[in-house]
Amino acid sequence: MLRETAIIVVSALVLSLLIKTFLVQAFFIPSPSMEETLVEGDRVMVSRLVPGAFDVHRGDVVVFKDPGGWLPPPVPQAESPVSEAVRAALTFVGLLPQDTGEHLIKRVIGTPGDHVVCCDAEGRASVNGVSIDETYLKPGSDPSELAFDATVPEDMLFVMGDNRQNSGDSRYNTGKPGDGFVPMGNVVGTAFVKVWPLSHLGLLRNPGDVFADVPAPGAVDEG
Repeated sequence: MLRETAIIVVSALVLSLLIKTFLVQAFFIPSPSMEETLVEGDRVMVSRLVPGAFDVHRGDVVVFKDPGGWLPPPVPQAESPVSEAVRAALTFVGLLPQDTGEHLIKRVIGTPGDHVVCCDAEGRASVNGVSIDETYLKPGSDPSELAFDATVPEDMLFVMGDNRQNSGDSRYNTGKPGDGFVPMGNVVGTAFVKVWPLSHLGLLRNPGDVFADVPAPGAVDEG
């Protein structure tokens, strides 16, 4: 009986690790930068199939590893060695959500080759010469209080939080590694569902209509 139980437990842990590594992973939202799409304390599930099996698209909410200097140094938490080891082990196999110690979550506005600019005469951001009405912004937020004009390099992303006036994103990290862009290799995956608290349960859908009229990079003359 003990042997069978051990086999079941080990099999479950291995399966959980494989799922976390190749399919989905849970993450904890630590800040208000993505309000009201995501609020502090939410837990989300992230698809590890992006990028890889599937492409990253404008409008996707992505989790990515800090390109360098976007996040302040982590503050050590008072925790016993045993508790820390248990938490680390459960997180490693995917039974606890990943802490965001070195990860961020933002929305993709520009993909490789895109020309992203803010702001037009109506205060909107534009991508490849087409102004976009960002329906996902936190009510009361402006598209950007900071002007920007950038072309996204190859294998990079331009990202912003939905709570624009409270988000340290691509706009504010131009002097750091990557010049404010996120390397595609740093992307863990796309968030596709909120799972906790249950009152916030729901799918995170790509707002395709926002970018529907945006042409491919270089498809039009913006001059």
